[in-house]
Amino acid sequence: MTYEERLQNVTVLGAAGKMGSGILLLTAVEMADLMLKPENKDKTFVLNAMDLSDEGLAGLVKYLRAQVLKIAEKKTVVLRKLYHDRQDLIENSDIIEEYIVDVISVIRPTSRLEAAYESNLIFEAVNENKDLKVKIFKEIDANNDHKPWFFTNTSSVPINILDDEAELNGRVIGFHFYNPPAIQKLVELIWTDKTLPEAKEFAHEFAKNLRKVVVPSNDFAGFIGNGHFMRDALHGITQAEKLSAKFSMPESIYIVNKVSQDFLVRPMGIFQLIDYVGIDVVRFIMGVMNPFLDDEDLYSPLLDKLFADGVKGGQHSNGSQKDGFLKYEKGKPVAVIDPDTNKYVGFDTFSHIDERIGATPDASIVWKKVVRMKNKDEVLLKFYNDMKVLDTLGSKLAVAYGRRSNAIGEGLVADNVAHSKEDVNTVLLTGFFHSYGPINNYFE
Repeated sequence: MTYEERLQNVTVLGAAGKMGSGILLLTAVEMADLMLKPENKDKTFVLNAMDLSDEGLAGLVKYLRAQVLKIAEKKTVVLRKLYHDRQDLIENSDIIEEYIVDVISVIRPTSRLEAAYESNLIFEAVNENKDLKVKIFKEIDANNDHKPWFFTNTSSVPINILDDEAELNGRVIGFHFYNPPAIQKLVELIWTDKTLPEAKEFAHEFAKNLRKVVVPSNDFAGFIGNGHFMRDALHGITQAEKLSAKFSMPESIYIVNKVSQDFLVRPMGIFQLIDYVGIDVVRFIMGVMNPFLDDEDLYSPLLDKLFADGVKGGQHSNGSQKDGFLKYEKGKPVAVIDPDTNKYVGFDTFSHIDERIGATPDASIVWKKVVRMKNKDEVLLKFYNDMKVLDTLGSKLAVAYGRRSNAIGEGLVADNVAHSKEDVNTVLLTGFFHSYGPINNYFE
């Protein structure tokens, strides 16, 4: 089966979700571009958008239309070539509108799993639940005569387990998009010894056509991205808990969040990142990874408590941030939770804490500027050399945090999760938008 034949009938599972909708969008655009080639004018392309949420499916087309419009506006030159034989399409606006119609036309929203029974390719973006994934895979495979390939978006479940338990004989591969798929450039690609070579080849070609940066990860729970993030998050939580011996817990969370953003030159602090991913999701992923770890325990009672109290973070359906460790107003954190009372304490009461943290060695070194610097490595090396001689709370916490992040990255290579230091750094630079990779010489 050729690349184009494989993409003639595709299903996205969890299509109305945060990840699924992005995967659906990218796949629909790729399928529409294939459909518009002259040699494919007599072929039918079908993309089943399967989700159990009728409410989610109802808003899906509106979301897709808005996103395809943005994509079309950036590729009008390409679209003019695709529609060169359409004399009725004169203005760019006409071409763009026609392209939107063509992309949407390949999509079939459905709440019935049976739609996948005719598909050659299944993209799965359901909950990070191994048993649920296996159940769905087995049901589809038992009713599908095409021997479909399953591309799972799992960020933590080992692919070999999904393959063995669903009895797919190498027809499943980890194709882990980062959130949001339409914007994020990174894809982690995970295969096993059983994975069909042609499935790997297709995965690379598909990712290339989507203009994604592909980083291979060995098949170990959490892979590279969550392998680093979960440990990094647990370090931040642990540091806050240790600080609570001298500060209140809200103050401690505030300190670690500020240090991990400003002093480590990251786009957001660690507790804001946990909120973005979702306290419930982070907690669940740690639980998925933990049984596969021999010498460490990825577990946080604090995450358990917040989850039990209904504090989960994540995003609303409109994309706005839900409250978690931090409270948000217009997308910006303004307060921090007191886990004992579940009430939020405003940042405006923490001026005395800012004094205790101290300043960074250079106030001009901020994430937005650093990521654009051509001499970034030189600037950051000086920044952290200056930081290491400061006797302030913020500098000490930051250096310890940087060293721990480095050790986590080195451990992923040593444990054969990542193929190289460069792969670890690429995942954190590209998938998490860090200004530098965790494996570096800044904190030696």
